[in-house]
Amino acid sequence: MQKIRISDITMKQSGEGFELSFKNKIELSKLLDKLGVSVIELEGIENPRVDSLRIKSIAAVISGSVLAVPVQLDEESVVQTWNALQQARYPRLQVCAPVSSVQMEYLFHKKPEVMLESIRKTVEKCKELCTDVEFMAEDATRADPDYLRAALKTAIDAGATVVTVCDTAGTMLPTEMIELIRKLRADMPQLESVELGIACVNTLSMADACSIAAACEGVRELKTAAYPITAPSLSNVAKVIAAKGAYMGVNCDVQVTQLGSVAEQIAWMCQSGKRKVTATEQNDTSDIYLTAHDDAAAVAKVVESLGYDLSQDIQVKIYESFCQIAEKKEQVSARELDAIAASVTMQVPSAYRLDTYLITSGNTISATAHIKLIKNGQPVEGVYIGDGSIDAAFQAIENITGCHYELDDFQLQAVTKGREAMGQTVVKLRSGGKVYTGEGLSTDIVGAGIRAYLSALNKIVYEEGQA
Repeated sequence: MQKIRISDITMKQSGEGFELSFKNKIELSKLLDKLGVSVIELEGIENPRVDSLRIKSIAAVISGSVLAVPVQLDEESVVQTWNALQQARYPRLQVCAPVSSVQMEYLFHKKPEVMLESIRKTVEKCKELCTDVEFMAEDATRADPDYLRAALKTAIDAGATVVTVCDTAGTMLPTEMIELIRKLRADMPQLESVELGIACVNTLSMADACSIAAACEGVRELKTAAYPITAPSLSNVAKVIAAKGAYMGVNCDVQVTQLGSVAEQIAWMCQSGKRKVTATEQNDTSDIYLTAHDDAAAVAKVVESLGYDLSQDIQVKIYESFCQIAEKKEQVSARELDAIAASVTMQVPSAYRLDTYLITSGNTISATAHIKLIKNGQPVEGVYIGDGSIDAAFQAIENITGCHYELDDFQLQAVTKGREAMGQTVVKLRSGGKVYTGEGLSTDIVGAGIRAYLSALNKIVYEEGQA
């Protein structure tokens, strides 16, 4: 029984009504990882600061799936992408290059021999940094057969471990796909030393069928999408393999029993721009309340019912945040816990963690803030007299870190109603021309503001490598 690797390209798709926020991309990646998808493919780097943080954040929460990111055909792009991806448990660099004359000359303005040299250099550079390198031959079904073989051979000789043939036009029938693969295998014995993959487009509504036909012919990696727009359907392909795998002589690791609910959650996230509620609000949790007497297991159970699937470390952080809120009010609602979980799961590793703070203010004295933080396990503290409690607190943190960042925005809103309402603050700090957003939750406005400031600060430290 041969193993089929299912690679999800949901985040690489584009289409009307398709939109994913930073948070949803992280949540989508975690859902796919839990589902047993072999490879999760991300978009490449266009904006170095933003996209590097996105890749690092997703890499931090993925434990079982390969994380694949494409590079451009130059060394700088390879190094930049690897710097963002290298912390992933199973990283993969992807080299994508057109092999049809139309795309090479009219879209990339490169001659065939120049393209082959670019493929060789780029794959070699990727292999220096990463053991898992994929070469994707784009528009392969419209390429000259001899040139396609030359491109694949060049990539394999340069160190590619996976080569993927792409039907970019989406014009292949299943029988044509079978003929293409048989011809390639007959003419290229080198394919036996690598994993052969296929990528289909659903132009003729044949992508699912072509993918299954390829699997029957020995292709071991199929590109699908949990939310298919132009790609083969992850649900359809996985269900066919589960039902007919014994006949085909293949299987895959996708958890078919969870496919339905996970696909619904992913579809909800992908269409969130058109909806008024989030995927986690589908469950009726309006009558759930927790108190300071509830233990970590009870909190984790409610968080799970809200749609989160979290590691033990993240559960501990959520419980710590919950305890801080529960100490100040009798009941914590499921809505408040949802806000806590969302805030915690969006945090990057904390270079600075809040230990204690003391604020003194009044109408006859200036506001003074005494802040104690934990950095690398050691306490650091600062004191500042400011124009108000928030200003004093932020200035005290600046004294501790030794860095000043422009405060681009500060917002406060209530998550719940009543005298013990929990407030959510948003702090936006500007560094190097980019705005970093942090969120904080507390029944104390100043405490929420401090946590939001630290959240934004930690993102700056994480991305710019200042710690």
